[in-house]
Amino acid sequence: MIGLGTLINVGTILLGGLLGILCKKVISERLQQALTKAIGVCVLFVGISGAIDNMFTISETEGLVSAGSLMMILSIVIGTLLGELINIEGGLEKFGAFLKRISKSEKDNSFLDGFLTASFTVCIGAMAVIGALNDGLNKDYSLLIIKSILDFVTVLVLSSTMGKGCIFSAIPVLIFQGLITLLARFVGPVMTELAITNLGIVGSVLIFCVGLNLVWGKKIKVANMLPALIFAIAFAYVPYVSGI
Repeated sequence: MIGLGTLINVGTILLGGLLGILCKKVISERLQQALTKAIGVCVLFVGISGAIDNMFTISETEGLVSAGSLMMILSIVIGTLLGELINIEGGLEKFGAFLKRISKSEKDNSFLDGFLTASFTVCIGAMAVIGALNDGLNKDYSLLIIKSILDFVTVLVLSSTMGKGCIFSAIPVLIFQGLITLLARFVGPVMTELAITNLGIVGSVLIFCVGLNLVWGKKIKVANMLPALIFAIAFAYVPYVSGI
């Protein structure tokens, strides 16, 4: 069944969120703040390791070789400029406010931050794109099963500190991965090995930014950086950019 991987992913996010909320009721505010910082540090290192893994290779003749720095800089700068002009963050905040209202969570001050943080953490990254493509092209959702397990743990921990807003991150996952799965036959040929590598680099930098916001409070509008992912894929088709 095409799309089953995304449905399983959505289910694990919902389950993790519900269990996290139950845990939140027995965790003191001091522990919640400490856990939020700890999660942020973990997310920082996930972002760093992902970027390093995609940027550096070992050559028998040249030793440690890096590539993709120019692509990363151009993608993030141009993508952020476009995102700020469109104000993606503002749109997501309005959607989050709508979810907050219909879920009767007006008194939950952390709802919006929880929704945005969890959404970025589970949506951004090459695994979401590649897994959804495999599901749509080959009915192979094994990669999404692995992602589902990771997302379950991530949302469980996040919701235990940031509340039920994290549960609603299942909606962006359903839309984002679902669309990629449905459009896989059109998107698949575009996702070359270099495009996937570029996506991994830029996606990891955005995940790093999510970690920064968790540790030091909201300093970066990560949503307004999302167009950088599109430019990362596009630069795979521009000679020399990704190789520097």
